[in-house]
Amino acid sequence: MYKRFISSAQPQTTSNCTSLEVFFRKTKNFLWTSVKMDSPGRVVRIGHSLNEAERQHVSNRRATVQQCLQKHNIPCSLDEVPNIAVLGSGGGERAMIGLLGSLSQLGEEGLLDCIMYLSGVSGSTWCMASVYKEPDWSTKMETVEQNIIQRLVSGHVKQSEKHKKLMEISKRDNFSLTDIWALWFVCDILNEIDEHVVTDYRGQHTRDPYPIYTVVDQQCKHDKAFKDVWFEITPDECGYSLTGAFVDSCAWESRFENGAVTKKQSKNDMLYLQGTEEEEVIDDEMVMSSLLELNDHFFRKEECTNDITKINKLLEGKHDKEGNEVKLEGPITEEILKNYCLKVCDCLSDWFPGEDDLNTTSELQADSIGLSKFDSRLTAKCMKKVHQWDWGTTYNFLYKMTASEVHPSILKSETRKFVDAGVLVNSPFFAVLKKERNVDLIISFDFLDLFGTVDRAAEICEGLQIPFSTLKHPAAGEQPVDFYVCNENSEAPTVIHIPLFNDVNCKGKVEKLKIKYQIFQFSYTEDMISDLLEIARLNIKNTKEKLLNVIKDVVQRKKKH
Repeated sequence: MYKRFISSAQPQTTSNCTSLEVFFRKTKNFLWTSVKMDSPGRVVRIGHSLNEAERQHVSNRRATVQQCLQKHNIPCSLDEVPNIAVLGSGGGERAMIGLLGSLSQLGEEGLLDCIMYLSGVSGSTWCMASVYKEPDWSTKMETVEQNIIQRLVSGHVKQSEKHKKLMEISKRDNFSLTDIWALWFVCDILNEIDEHVVTDYRGQHTRDPYPIYTVVDQQCKHDKAFKDVWFEITPDECGYSLTGAFVDSCAWESRFENGAVTKKQSKNDMLYLQGTEEEEVIDDEMVMSSLLELNDHFFRKEECTNDITKINKLLEGKHDKEGNEVKLEGPITEEILKNYCLKVCDCLSDWFPGEDDLNTTSELQADSIGLSKFDSRLTAKCMKKVHQWDWGTTYNFLYKMTASEVHPSILKSETRKFVDAGVLVNSPFFAVLKKERNVDLIISFDFLDLFGTVDRAAEICEGLQIPFSTLKHPAAGEQPVDFYVCNENSEAPTVIHIPLFNDVNCKGKVEKLKIKYQIFQFSYTEDMISDLLEIARLNIKNTKEKLLNVIKDVVQRKKKH
């Protein structure tokens, strides 16, 4: 999806800037644009059923949904209570704020308690992660919303804190570009380093909708194995939604073989920066700084002759692991540069040997320490991940298992790569189309597109023979409205589709607002956040009665069945 560096103006640097800081400044725009056990010892579950914790949550929440509907004059028995799922699309900070405003207004209108599931992709999951940090958040939505807005507007994470966390994560053997993206880019938008894990939320949200975070399996996407591509993460289990293969969320980061954990992935304590001897630092720092300059100039399509001469001089007499002299000859292509950078990064620790362990330093020292040996090593490690385009590496809990329901290519792979679900369908339809969840009504908030997301879902559903209703587009020349209903297929859930920007809540301004609230930009201002929240709220205010009428129809349909 992101194939090129897209550089902005030359970043301002000082003698204090670490090479890692320079690296991220130069690549920021590039990345933007750019349990039940089925046998002893196993923690993997193969089967098409809900796990016990989710089943219990849904069962307990049914009474809450029933009471909520009764308050809105929609009487039904517990058996007739509809399973309603709210979906948030991707779309960066626009999606995060859009979903926050939508949930807040649902709460104000007394509708939040009728939601059984809340699921999201990409930017919507930023909102979900923020609200689910607060136990029973849906009962105090106003306070939760205010706290999130305050953090977005006034929060700040020190460079030293991000640097320390990145050093910790980089020691893991499944370190990937996803870790870099989350820590150095998403962190700048959310103004926090969220160290919670999804299993922290077990038992903390008995009064909230059940959360489902979604990603896609990159290899399955490339193989067009669409049944296996959809991967979900909940507080209780992670796994392939449609295939029916799951693992306890507590064990997800571990190594597996034949369904059993062979090695738990350790979580290191926070590490701290340390200065090292100046003579060695200068050598590897100069190499990495020169390599960064070369990449920067190359992807700006600027003259690179001086950069090539400089780095060749720095690495004169150096050899790679095969004993070949390391020398860059111009002119260079993207592939030549990629292979050269990977070779230099791979050999850096051999050329400049030294201790990798870090001693504790003060926070002030960490912020001002400047370049250090470990900083160069970390920069090299991050640069390798960028050039390898290595996203979302996770150990495969299905490795070497025998499971006829699972595609053979998955069973043979020790690791899998998970990426943003938006690269395939920019909303988590397939998590809630899982038969076992028996979802009756989907409320789809689209913060990025008008109809492309729901159209793509319908197209894939047709190929997978999953019942789904298609959306009727407005006639040519008609402006998009704020409420669409797809319900012509009686075997499929009813879908309510609500585009964020439409001709009802922002008449005549749809295109201008898309430009104002771009996806690939950094933090919105306080006024932008306030205005966007109001736009999202209007979609709920203006459609409340329509939404209730659809829920009534869904309940009537359940009564007939």
